[in-house]
Amino acid sequence: MAINQLKDKMEKAMDYLHQEYGKLQTGRASSALVDGIMVDNYGSLMPLKNIANISIPEAKQIVIQPWDRNMVVAIEKAITNANLGLNPQNDGAVIRLILPLLTEERRKEIVKMVHKYAEDARISFRNSRHDAINIVKNQEKEGEITEDDLKSHEKEIQKLVDEYNKKAEEASKHKEIDVMTV
Repeated sequence: MAINQLKDKMEKAMDYLHQEYGKLQTGRASSALVDGIMVDNYGSLMPLKNIANISIPEAKQIVIQPWDRNMVVAIEKAITNANLGLNPQNDGAVIRLILPLLTEERRKEIVKMVHKYAEDARISFRNSRHDAINIVKNQEKEGEITEDDLKSHEKEIQKLVDEYNKKAEEASKHKEIDVMTV
């Protein structure tokens, strides 16, 4: 039981890692950069992807076309407030975001963020491992499993943690290459 819970937690941590990597600007346009921006939609906050069509017509451009033309100004304001380093260009019907070329300094800052996100994922894995080991230790104390089962489960838990650490490291290396490629 603890193994399944552990695997679910680690999958969620990996999903979160990939979401965060998707939000990082790599010099190529991606709808993930703006998908989650919260926009004031007639008094309630909604994600941008729920109130507009987001398209990538060119490698360095994002076009946002709201379904309600009255939302253009609110979307423009939300993008500006999101501090993405992008200047929205509003033509009354659509908003265009032109991604600037990344400087070497900015690329290095982004790589630091990539490593930070990977480390956050590894910390999550360690915390999940700790929780899972506590569960099996409690099962052993209550006589539900034997001491041999405990050792076996601990090895299985560690094997799973090592596997996910490797996945996080591979994702980190892949994203670093993606960011540093000019």
